[in-house]
Amino acid sequence: MTHVPPPFDPELGAALELIKDVISPGLTLDEIDAVRQGPAIQMLAELDLTLDGFFKVEDRSVPGPAGAPEISLLIARPVTPEPGGTGRPVIYHVHGGGMVLGNNRLGVDGPLAWARELDAVVVSVEYRLAPEHPYPAPIEDVYAGLVWTAEHAGEIGGDAERIVIAGASAGGGLSASLALLTRDRKGPRPIGQLLMCPMLDDRNDSPSTYQMAGLGVWDRTANETGWTALLGERRGGPDVPAYAAAARAEDLSGLPPAFLDVGSAETFRDEVVAYASRIWQAGGAAELHVWPGGFHGFDGFAPQAALSQTARAAQVTWLRRLLGN
Repeated sequence: MTHVPPPFDPELGAALELIKDVISPGLTLDEIDAVRQGPAIQMLAELDLTLDGFFKVEDRSVPGPAGAPEISLLIARPVTPEPGGTGRPVIYHVHGGGMVLGNNRLGVDGPLAWARELDAVVVSVEYRLAPEHPYPAPIEDVYAGLVWTAEHAGEIGGDAERIVIAGASAGGGLSASLALLTRDRKGPRPIGQLLMCPMLDDRNDSPSTYQMAGLGVWDRTANETGWTALLGERRGGPDVPAYAAAARAEDLSGLPPAFLDVGSAETFRDEVVAYASRIWQAGGAAELHVWPGGFHGFDGFAPQAALSQTARAAQVTWLRRLLGN
């Protein structure tokens, strides 16, 4: 079988050419520390998260899982008074970074933009990273943050009955696993899950993983690195739990409505399409977009590109419909 890659969108391909010397698609375990110290991660501390004063932003330490350290939540709430005093929708954001990189500021610009448009609160959770903290540390941190957010929604101007979980890449995978975990534990009930180019399947063996080897910003070498950091020798084996890799779930019924999107020219394409199909097969609601010529995370790396703007608009449209505004 040949593994000819699908073409990149011309505008996105040009953007990829500009960043190829800064971002390598094939992250290895021994490169993780250097990337964590690199300029891309360091720049996150300098972001204006208030969006020119629209949001009041705070960092808050809240209880982590039993026996584990506290976790940090980034909370951004509109400074204007709550309409009707009923509490705003809450976007609970889980950052990306391949399970090994990032913090609660990574990728939060997208949820902040949605929240400004939809008058919502954003809570972005910090979770422990692999390989220092393998499964189940990351998902347990994410779950603990969701429980705190639901229990204290009123305190931060939010509505506990209107929480949407959202994330990109590893954050999308953790959001999908979070939906499964909170369903099974009978925990907080999100009204939707927004999964952007989610990292769902540790087996790393779909046709798209082979097609995109060495291309884009996250290829099958990097994918093996991330999953091995999280799971160790269990990666790809028979006993990986769904709360680690959502594609392993046998039962996808009873989940909140899902939005899934992915590029046609990226590693995760086939696992995302398969996951959406399985949600439908289980009787669930899912909206799936496969963006032609999109590479992994294209809307974050090239936000001005026409395809990126179309993708962002689709996310907001889905959220608006979900929230009824």
